[in-house]
Amino acid sequence: MQVRQMKERISILGCGWLGLPLGRYLVEQGFSVRGSSTDSDKFEELRQSGITPFRIALEPELTGDDVSEFLQSDILIINIPPQRRQGIVDYHQAQFAALLPALRQSSVSKVVFVSSTSVYPALNRKVTERDAHNPESPSGRALLAVEEMFSREASFRTTVLRFCGLIGYDRNPVKILGRLSSIGNAHQPVNLVHRDDCIRIICEVIRQGVWGKVFNACSPGHPSRRAYYGEAAKLSGQTLPPDGEGGKDDPFKIIDSTCLEEALGYRFLVPDPLHLPS
Repeated sequence: MQVRQMKERISILGCGWLGLPLGRYLVEQGFSVRGSSTDSDKFEELRQSGITPFRIALEPELTGDDVSEFLQSDILIINIPPQRRQGIVDYHQAQFAALLPALRQSSVSKVVFVSSTSVYPALNRKVTERDAHNPESPSGRALLAVEEMFSREASFRTTVLRFCGLIGYDRNPVKILGRLSSIGNAHQPVNLVHRDDCIRIICEVIRQGVWGKVFNACSPGHPSRRAYYGEAAKLSGQTLPPDGEGGKDDPFKIIDSTCLEEALGYRFLVPDPLHLPS
């Protein structure tokens, strides 16, 4: 008789714009999923998606209804971006330093840490995973510090996914265009990734068991900001605003996801931000 292999249990710390549809997709794939939110009003939506809800907060101390039960999983997906506040670098590190003791005592053996390409400075070229040094923004410095904290941890293995600008659904250029009076840095290349790709990439890391790695995740197409919003203007019939601050000589970066594509055999669902699914 063939023995059916049990799927790993997964907890998602942060069921927001990305985490909730990610959890829903994982449930559809047959995983048992726990999900956290700091807003108990979202619990019913989580339950309807098949996700067991927990209220877990990092403020920066770890608090929650039942942290140990939330962490009764094999895999933890961390999707908590840095808050916009004074002292964010120290605060963000304190948040995750508070989480580590509970993680060490839990059954979690693998972590997916959702980071950002803000860890890269503008180097006026393609940037790869090796170029994360001296981030220009406080959020980039905060994320890089936590990446290093988790990568050094011996009690579990962490794969870091550095997503660039998230797009899709309600985050689309047509909606943004209506709020723009000008297009800043109009000649700079965009670094964007669709939410559906983010979800599939996380699931491929889990499915293939690719741990202890760092990957960029960015669509291969990098049109200029002017071309990106120009396409939105064409589709919507809106007027394209004039160019704003930032010229052709301003620093830029192009996020290279070749490492991810080769390691996972991954092909982006939305390879060109100029052609978003309707």
